[in-house]
Amino acid sequence: MARIGYARVSTIDQDLNVQLERLRREGCEIIRSEKISGGSREGRTELATIIEFLRRGDELVVTRLDRLGRDTRDVLNIVHECQQRGAYITILDPHVSTRGELGCVIVTVLGMVAQMERRFIRERQREGIDRAKLAGVYKGGKTRIDHEKVKHLRDAGLGHSEIARQLKCSRMQVYRISMKYRCSL
Repeated sequence: MARIGYARVSTIDQDLNVQLERLRREGCEIIRSEKISGGSREGRTELATIIEFLRRGDELVVTRLDRLGRDTRDVLNIVHECQQRGAYITILDPHVSTRGELGCVIVTVLGMVAQMERRFIRERQREGIDRAKLAGVYKGGKTRIDHEKVKHLRDAGLGHSEIARQLKCSRMQVYRISMKYRCSL
């Protein structure tokens, strides 16, 4: 039986260290992490790897439920997949485990709260952008990855994974840039 930690932040600018340290203190022997949105499971390869290798009695540990996901259906699917493998999930804050039936009910409620919180975040962000546009100060989000650098590396024959490694970003970001410029890449 292994304790496997999973840490996630939404953007490459955010820091994983607090989550990683907490998971280490909780005794996780293996810790996987990624920097990608929790709005869906798409592109979350580390989480998929953990779930694929879970065995009976293993425990998937996350610091908060929203680190596992912000969509109720995704969270419930993750819980179901873990249960199918005979494993369970432990959330550290608040401390909840899917070992018992009550834990599964609490995870469901927390998942709905996380999804609602994500909707509120989007609404506040949209309102802020609209106000900034009206004030004439909105310039759009800053470009975090040099698209020309991606194109140059792609033209040099590098694959998406190697480009992501060199630019310290996710493969998904490289794929998106490639799709945007697919005619020229």
